[in-house]
Amino acid sequence: MKEIEIRTEYIALGQFLKLADCISTGGQAKFFLQETAIHINGEADNRRGRKLYVGDKVEVEGCGTFVVAAGK
Repeated sequence: MKEIEIRTEYIALGQFLKLADCISTGGQAKFFLQETAIHINGEADNRRGRKLYVGDKVEVEGCGTFVVAAGK
């Protein structure tokens, strides 16, 4: 499981996917989310604007499992 650090209160799922290197540009998020299974804290969710907070666990099919961590 890989930690992705954020320095804000939350991060949108679309931005998170870019930070996690699952996509290379934010413009790819819409299509990526339509075609890829994503689970947040064990529940399926593919909303680009879904807010992720520190401690959330994100599983991305074909990309890996990540946890949102507080940046220093």
